[in-house]
Amino acid sequence: MIVLTGGGTGGHLSIVRSLKEELNKRGIKPVFIGSTNGQDREWFLKDEGFGATYFFNTKGVVNKSKVGKLLSLANIFLYSLKCYLIFKKYKISKIVSVGGYSAAPASFGAILFKKELFIHEQNAKMGTLNQKLKPYAKALFSSYEESSPIKDYPVREDFFKSSRAREKLETIIFLGGSQGATFINNLAKELAPKLLKKGIKVIHQCGKREFKELQEYYKKEALQVELYDFIKDMPSILAKADLAISRSGASTLWELCANRLPAIFIPYPHAAGNHQYHNAKFLEDKDLAYLIPQKLAKTDKIIKIINDIDLFYISSNLSNIVKPNGATKIINFLLR
Repeated sequence: MIVLTGGGTGGHLSIVRSLKEELNKRGIKPVFIGSTNGQDREWFLKDEGFGATYFFNTKGVVNKSKVGKLLSLANIFLYSLKCYLIFKKYKISKIVSVGGYSAAPASFGAILFKKELFIHEQNAKMGTLNQKLKPYAKALFSSYEESSPIKDYPVREDFFKSSRAREKLETIIFLGGSQGATFINNLAKELAPKLLKKGIKVIHQCGKREFKELQEYYKKEALQVELYDFIKDMPSILAKADLAISRSGASTLWELCANRLPAIFIPYPHAAGNHQYHNAKFLEDKDLAYLIPQKLAKTDKIIKIINDIDLFYISSNLSNIVKPNGATKIINFLLR
């Protein structure tokens, strides 16, 4: 039996979901071990695709005092011991960590109790926990590292099915991530009138917190913007767009790649280890995206990129960056 562990944010949890769904296709219901903090319970508490779910009161150790770090580590160690009972009950032989502090107890438990540990790293800059665990892992999966046994990111098949080459700029989508982003929202407010004047349609995913405010703003200014707080059917919405202005969290970046949607990335500057910057830099170095640090993301600079961007070149070459069935390939590797 297999444990899937990790979370905290949608980027980590979307990988857990993809691997869980692939295991379910094979008649396997894995066990999930996460945290009561972050989004883990919201995603998986009632998910019947798992044989069992456990949520421990774990917290991260980053940006804490020495005493705070020691307390967090002691807490993680105690929950690692609890994992022994879970491993024994479900006859666990393999643990897959997707990172985040949620993954710490089961991952350290894998090392302590001699279970096979596998790691999936979503970001170009490896997280602290995964750096510590890497020497003990049977394999580390990463879409950025040449040494990875599987390089294809576990992106849902729908993103590939709705992909297309972009030749003409007719629609721009603003994406702030699942929680929204105030900076991206303000940028959309500034750019929307200019884009609509040019005959370019605007789609804006803003997050729940600022949805009503933006809804009133666009109505007051008589701006015909397709506004969403949260997009449930992201593949269909991305398929309508020709360019994205977006944060560069791992899931968003690879979903855009799968959909062959060119992007101007404005990384969240306070992400752990500045990982969003490194994610976007990975594509910029291949001339397949534009990267603008937030402090330099002015409307005139973005308008210039919009006017100059070669949509067809980027969207055609994004098809070489990631291939379908990433989750299938990872599970095949685990079960071989």
